[in-house]
Amino acid sequence: MRLTIERESEKVYPDMKRVIARYFFYGEERARQVIGRVMALSEQEVFGTISPILQEYSKRHRNITRVLSRNCARLQPLFAGLGLDFEQLPPYRKLLLGSYFTHEYSIESAAFFNPSIVEDPDQSELQEGEKRVIISFRAVGEGHISSIVFRRAVLDKDANIHVLPAGNYIDEADTVRSAEYRKADFFAQPFAATLNPQVVAEIAPQLADRFEFNLLQKIVLEAQAAQPDDALRPAYDQLLWLAEAYYDLTFSLDTDLSDRVIFPVSDFERRGMEDARFVRFVEDDGRVVYYATYTAYDGATIAPKLLRTEDFISFRVMPLHGAGAHNKNLALFPRKIGGRFVMMSRIDGWSNYLMYSDNLNIWQAPVQIQEPISTWEFIQIGNCGSPIETEHGWLIITHGVGPMRRYCLGVSLLDLNDPAIEIGRLSEPLLIPNKEEREGYVPNVLYSCGSIIHEGKLVIPYGLSDYCSSFVTVDLASLLAKLLDKCSAV
Repeated sequence: MRLTIERESEKVYPDMKRVIARYFFYGEERARQVIGRVMALSEQEVFGTISPILQEYSKRHRNITRVLSRNCARLQPLFAGLGLDFEQLPPYRKLLLGSYFTHEYSIESAAFFNPSIVEDPDQSELQEGEKRVIISFRAVGEGHISSIVFRRAVLDKDANIHVLPAGNYIDEADTVRSAEYRKADFFAQPFAATLNPQVVAEIAPQLADRFEFNLLQKIVLEAQAAQPDDALRPAYDQLLWLAEAYYDLTFSLDTDLSDRVIFPVSDFERRGMEDARFVRFVEDDGRVVYYATYTAYDGATIAPKLLRTEDFISFRVMPLHGAGAHNKNLALFPRKIGGRFVMMSRIDGWSNYLMYSDNLNIWQAPVQIQEPISTWEFIQIGNCGSPIETEHGWLIITHGVGPMRRYCLGVSLLDLNDPAIEIGRLSEPLLIPNKEEREGYVPNVLYSCGSIIHEGKLVIPYGLSDYCSSFVTVDLASLLAKLLDKCSAV
C-alpha cells in the first residue's frame, strides 16, 4: 500500500523585482578615474546628478542614502592617495561618489528553492491549532550566486501552509568580524588546506594560541609588503580571507523577516551560501537556539559552515572543523544525545554518516550508518535536513539519486537513543518528480533542507528542479506504521 500524500497547489517562485543595492568595485585604476571626474564637478552639477537618483531609488530601497554613504566610505583608502580628505567632502558629493560604486542585484531572479522550516520564536496571536513557522530558502541570482532568505508562514489546524507576502525592501546585515581566534582551529579549517604552505610557515609561528584579527592583519600586511616575490603576495590576502570566515551579522530591527538576506561576506563563500539546514535546538537547560549548517562555495572549493541565532535578527557565522566536517549534507540533531551533540553528514559523497562531539564546531570520527540500497538511490543517499524526533524514533527525510540523475525523497527511522541503528526505511520513494515538477533549471530534482510535524502531519517544503519551491504533507501515523512494518521497510 502506497502512502497518501498531499501536494500544495500553491508554489513559491523566484521574484526578479526583489533587489539589494550592493557595493561594486571596478579596480583601482578606473576607480581613481571615476573619483577624479566626480571631484571635478561643480556643486550644482553634483546636486543635479544625485537628486534624481535619490528620488528614483528611494522608492526601491529602505534607506538608499545610507547605502550610498556606506559605499563611498569604502573608497577611503583611495582618497588619501588622491589628496582628498573624506571627512571634508560635502554630503551630496559623498552620495554621488557612492552611487558610482553601487549596483542593484536581484537576489532570487534565477531560482528560489531548497527550503527548510522551523517553528517561529513568536507564537503569539494565533488561533487554536495554528503554528507560525519560518522558512529559509536558497535564493540564486545573477552569476549563480546563492544567498539565504526567509519567509514567514502559518500552519493551520489541518496542516495547510499559508506563506505570508514578502516585503518590498531587502536589506543586508551589518557585519562585524570575530575578535578572537584559536590558532589550532583556525589552521584546521578545510579552506586552510588551500593556503600557500610557505606563507603559513611564515605567519603561524608569529601567532599566539589565541589571537585577534587586528594582530593577524598587521602581521600579514607587514609580511606581504616585505615579500620580494610579487607572485606570492596574493597568498597573504587568502590568509586574511580565511579569518573573515568568522563574523557576526545584525539586521535592523525595523526590517521584516522577508526583507533580511544573508548574502556572502567571506571571500571563501563569494560564489554562494548553499542549502541552509535550520534546526530548532533545545539546550540541556531548556533554552532554545537556532542553528543552520550550510555549504560555503568560493567557485572551486566547498566547506561546511554554521549559523547561530536566537531571534533571526542577529547571526553568528562560524566554520566547522575536523575530519567529519567535509563535503555537503551536514545536519544537526535538535538536541544532545547522551550529553553530546550529534550530526549527520555525507563525507564520501554517497552515504549517510553519524558523528558525536562535545564541541559544536569540531567533528571527528564519522561512522557510516546508511548506504544506497534501492535502485532509485544507487548514485547517492543523503539527508534532507535535521532529524525529527517522534515517540518511535528519529525521522530522517532523505534524498536519493538514481537513473537519469533523478532526485527522489525517501524516509528512514533511527533509534532514539542510538541513531546509528536503523529501525526502518521505505523501500520506495515517498515523493518523486511529477510531470509538472520535473522541468526547471536542473530537471528531475526534488530536494528539501528541513521538515516539521504539526497536528499529526509531516510537512515537507521542497525545491523542485532547482527553480521554485512547494510543499507536501503526509499523515504521520501512517508513515510511522509503514516504517515500523518490517515487511515494507528494508
